[in-house]
Amino acid sequence: MTLRPFLQWPDKRLRTAAERVEAITDEVRQIWTDMIESMDAMPGVGLGAPQIGVMLRLAVVDCSDERGQAVRMANPEVLHASVQLRMHEEASPNLPGVSAPIDRPRAVTVRFMDETGETVERDFVGLWATSVQHQIDHLNGKMYFDHLSKVKRDRLIKRAQKLAR
Repeated sequence: MTLRPFLQWPDKRLRTAAERVEAITDEVRQIWTDMIESMDAMPGVGLGAPQIGVMLRLAVVDCSDERGQAVRMANPEVLHASVQLRMHEEASPNLPGVSAPIDRPRAVTVRFMDETGETVERDFVGLWATSVQHQIDHLNGKMYFDHLSKVKRDRLIKRAQKLAR
């Protein structure tokens, strides 16, 4: 079992877009396994590789009640997003102790390369859709609080820094 440490805000890698994955290799599969173990230990419902300092477009999501249903994604991209929004309280182990309500599309269709190297399209709804979008943000060098106004974002970061002391 390999738990990977989470980068802490404001590590510049959290603001850097990750590199495309060209092929699914044993190394990529091991990174996914480590990501799932790290996500489950949090506990969380998703993780993007840049959160643990791996600058590849890799993400895992598992919003199942029983766990063990993680979807492994390489190069995920949203093809379609619903007009209807869903609010969810989002957080990140990269900025521990704080969270904020974020509105995102309630459903998305995502194209990604799966663990076999096949390109698939899959629909995600509810918490699954929220988590997938949150992870894609990480792959693009964005954090959930970038969806907040500057005043709310600054207040959130200041509160997290105060908690870290």
